[in-house]
Amino acid sequence: MALGTILAAAFATALAVAPGSSSDNLKQQTIVETLEIAPPFILDNSEQVFFSEATIQRGDTLQRLLGRLNISDSDAASFLRSSPLTSAIRREFIAGRTAAASASGDGKLLSFYFPLGDKETALTIKRIGSEFRAEIVAERPEIHIETKTARIESSLFGATDAAGIPDSIAILMAEIFGSEIDFHSDLRKDDRFTVSYEMRYLQGQPIRTGKVVAAEFVNNGKTSRAIWFDHGNEQGEYLTPEGKPLRKAFLRSPLEFSRISSGFSRRFHPILKTWRAHQGVDYAAPTGTPIRATANASVDFVGTQRGYGKTVVLKHDGKHTTLYAHLSRFSPGVRKGARVNQGETIGYVGQTGWATGPHLHYEFRINNTPVNPLSAKLPIESASLDAKQLALFKQQSSAKLAALERMNESSIAYLE
Repeated sequence: MALGTILAAAFATALAVAPGSSSDNLKQQTIVETLEIAPPFILDNSEQVFFSEATIQRGDTLQRLLGRLNISDSDAASFLRSSPLTSAIRREFIAGRTAAASASGDGKLLSFYFPLGDKETALTIKRIGSEFRAEIVAERPEIHIETKTARIESSLFGATDAAGIPDSIAILMAEIFGSEIDFHSDLRKDDRFTVSYEMRYLQGQPIRTGKVVAAEFVNNGKTSRAIWFDHGNEQGEYLTPEGKPLRKAFLRSPLEFSRISSGFSRRFHPILKTWRAHQGVDYAAPTGTPIRATANASVDFVGTQRGYGKTVVLKHDGKHTTLYAHLSRFSPGVRKGARVNQGETIGYVGQTGWATGPHLHYEFRINNTPVNPLSAKLPIESASLDAKQLALFKQQSSAKLAALERMNESSIAYLE
């Protein structure tokens, strides 16, 4: 009862001091006060060092090359462009040559590596304070094997960037598994991969990547593995752990990276406005994107074909042909009867003929009948190893497989 009395009194007091419906007796006052706001925290990555490499393209300039190397440094560009010490770069600025560089997070050049044409020397440039030092050195790099793993969140390049894997290795992986995985349509979120690759170091600095020595890709629950089998004299091939050739006679896709805009099925034709059988696969890509031959072949046709526009037809053997349509232009040397190799550029994406936008129309034909290139069973390119070769391969591959296994185990433990 005493507690109830106290609570009642407290409640009554509260009611007594609470304002009523009228606020005439309340004094109102506006107070303005300046508050100090802490400055936003900006992540400073200028102390980080980033390594990259890029290949000189046809028609390239030094400025474009530096841009692909993530270098934004006017002092370095001026030194490379005008110093007598860097004349070798200007003299041998040739398409196909690969340069490498390390840069700070804000784009300042730290080191630059440019192999020379004699294949035994290279021009190296280092930043020393605010100055640059250039010298020609004998190319005797140390080769280190680096093994890294990553998980697909959005794209192959996004995953390799997050793991610190150079773009050149990502491209090599796409080529190695190109007959097993269509990197345009097959990638799934949470796919994962592990790769062991060569990294060449000169005077303690990374200068360029080498070949992939072993790789594993888990795509939609299916595991594919590739091991490099060295035949000597820098010749070799990628095999499965069982010693079976991994590379098929045909690549799954004629473009390295793009998206499929129309599959092998019936569709409503955007120009003819009728339902028609679509006897190929369309790959949307910017005009000028290189198109590669999906297999070794001879050129059966090069020219213009009505709705197909500029077209190339390749003849691979007695029953396999492929067609590439809507090209903007053909590669030099692509003419009827010429030989082309798998992966060789035969032309460039365009929108000639009946096309509403730039894309490549690709057809895969068996005995002149179009089949779906994404699901067709592809022939093996080469024969399996004999008993002696297989024994040698098993000996070479055991350590490479062990490195993949160790990285997988540590990655799974980390994720768990």
